[in-house]
Amino acid sequence: MSTRPEFTPVERQVIEREETRELKERVVEINRVAKVVKGGRRFSFTALVVIGDEVDRVGVGYGKAREVPLAITKAVEDAKKNLFTVPKHGTTITHEILGRADAARVLLRPASEGTGVIAGGGVRAVLELAGIRDILAKSLGTTNPINMAKATVNGLKNLRRPDEVAKMRGLTISQVLPYKHPVAEEAVSGSEPQTSE
Repeated sequence: MSTRPEFTPVERQVIEREETRELKERVVEINRVAKVVKGGRRFSFTALVVIGDEVDRVGVGYGKAREVPLAITKAVEDAKKNLFTVPKHGTTITHEILGRADAARVLLRPASEGTGVIAGGGVRAVLELAGIRDILAKSLGTTNPINMAKATVNGLKNLRRPDEVAKMRGLTISQVLPYKHPVAEEAVSGSEPQTSE
């Protein structure tokens, strides 16, 4: 058996650099919370942060500390632990989905190119940092930013790629994709039927 390590230090550095490729962070909300103790109130701060590479990886983190910068740092560390890859179809998501987290429900719908990100607050931050450019989102439950961000993440994590679904059902990818009517295809290709005058 080889005693050679799996990766050399240089290889490990390259892998780490690739993993942390330009992760952008966005602070969604900072909240001041109070803890009542014997001598009065103790104030601390909570931070909700979204990090992502604006390509396909995103993560949401939550941190709490006595000072704001420390709370943000903790939230970023938490978000890095929760990074995941989002299945995409071009600039949008693969299919419609409803994400749930506690009382929050966020409906995510694929949109045609050029639509933009139609979403608000924490949902927009998560979608933009996940690299999604065209999507429609609607909050159907609570407007609590933490739960809305979690619901969005839940929805994105439950998305499936057409190849995964095809493999699971034992079909080809073209059979899984939405059915296109032959007449609609003719209209798209521009082969309009000839009309006699």
